[in-house]
Amino acid sequence: MGQDPLPNIKAVREKNPVSTKKILYSILTGVLLTASFSLGNLDWVAWFALVPLLKAIDNESHFNAFKLGFIAGFVHFLTLIYWIIVALGVYGGLNIVISFSVLFLLCIYVSLFPGLFSFLICYMKGTRFRILMTAGIWVSLEYIRANILTGLPWCLLGYTQFENLTLIQISALVGVYGLSFLIVISNALIHRLFFDRSILGKKRILQWEMPVILLMALFTLAYGHYRLSSYSIKERSQKSIKVAIIQGNIDQSIKWNPLYQERTIDLYHQLTRKTYGFKPDLIVWPETSTPFFFQDESRFSNKVLRIAKESRADLIFGSPAYIRENMEIKLYNRAYHLSPAGEISGYYDKVHLVPFGEYVPLKRFLPFIHRLVPAAGDFSSGEKIAPLRFPHLSAGILICFEAIFPELARSQVKKGADILVNLTNDAWFGMTSAPYQHLSMSVFRAVENQRPLIRAANTGFSAFINPLGKITTRGDLFKEEVLEQQVTIGGFPLTFYARYGDLFAIAILIICLLKIFYFLCYHLYIGKKY
Repeated sequence: MGQDPLPNIKAVREKNPVSTKKILYSILTGVLLTASFSLGNLDWVAWFALVPLLKAIDNESHFNAFKLGFIAGFVHFLTLIYWIIVALGVYGGLNIVISFSVLFLLCIYVSLFPGLFSFLICYMKGTRFRILMTAGIWVSLEYIRANILTGLPWCLLGYTQFENLTLIQISALVGVYGLSFLIVISNALIHRLFFDRSILGKKRILQWEMPVILLMALFTLAYGHYRLSSYSIKERSQKSIKVAIIQGNIDQSIKWNPLYQERTIDLYHQLTRKTYGFKPDLIVWPETSTPFFFQDESRFSNKVLRIAKESRADLIFGSPAYIRENMEIKLYNRAYHLSPAGEISGYYDKVHLVPFGEYVPLKRFLPFIHRLVPAAGDFSSGEKIAPLRFPHLSAGILICFEAIFPELARSQVKKGADILVNLTNDAWFGMTSAPYQHLSMSVFRAVENQRPLIRAANTGFSAFINPLGKITTRGDLFKEEVLEQQVTIGGFPLTFYARYGDLFAIAILIICLLKIFYFLCYHLYIGKKY
């Protein structure tokens, strides 16, 4: 049998460098992706942001496709999470070289996922249902990124649509991954219709994939309209409570200075007093709003107890805490609940800590690695996830970036939480886009679980978010705020997502893994045959 010329052609193509034009296409995708997360109502850009990258990897080798995807990802993440330099350099006390190094290393890591996405798209080019598989591969990689190692689900593609109330209702069934799936379908469809010169390819789209895509789009819109129209009817029949959020706007540079402790408590007391005319049932202060160990009896902790009594409301606030075990002291990032009688009724310790910020992963095996932010403390993870119980209410607590992990909110709701309360301190981000990004992801926790979310942030954004994901009240950045609102509670059943979690994303991942395994076996078989 004569030698198959195909391997030689492949070898030539593997050596071809990536053209400048295609690199520019990849850079354009990176810029468009970041723009879709921007503050200027550019969420619609997400629906075609990947098209330049898909065009760039057309007829490219697998390795070149990976490089183009990696470039797109690096540009995107570098312009998206640039605020890490502010968090580490300005507030973390690290020099600019180390801050930039951390940013670059993190960008390199997360850029591997769009690189692998591009590689797999080229590898599985001949598959049927190519548009659906393209979306499936993207969602599978998002799910892996969100769960591998410590998990990094920051700004998944679906989060771009947080202000589109009709579309985001689908997350009550399939989570944020369902919306990412639809967005990538849109990108792949535009690419195939406008840049695929194959008549056969377009015929396959119209014959097989287009009906499926249309059904998915119609179902998403219909379900969104149904949820929006039925909510107002349900809301009228539910009870409500009065809630007040206190945003102290304490500068991060002085927050832990002992000289400012009394001034901080006096400020929270002053702002809390402004709510007394509203007669709140619940008052919420942000993460570590008391910059001392509340558990130690002191004039500061006694003052907080008196504030709770004076307000005649339940008070939730953040404070560092510790436990002595043998000769070891364990630190915790804690949320306390004080009753109107000024008694500690319960507390929640943060379960999902910030890696290399609040703790060092695998510290026993990596003793030479230290926390990047020395001022943050070396914390231990909380031992259980359980809502704080009130006489007629249960509050599921999410501290800081725990709000970006859907499984934590789900666990709180499945254990009986009527509301979700997110305490955070976004002062670390400074005046960057990070507080906007953090808020946008919190919106989905309300929709996924059909629960109102109360967000108290030290420097903003504090907000009330209803079960549909609508931000009904929002404060400003770096401003002292008192937000007051009547919040509807109880009577909302568990959503499909709250019951079963990321069933959709897991199913997509399994299908894609099986398809990749099939392609791998097929190529190995062809290779042996020839």
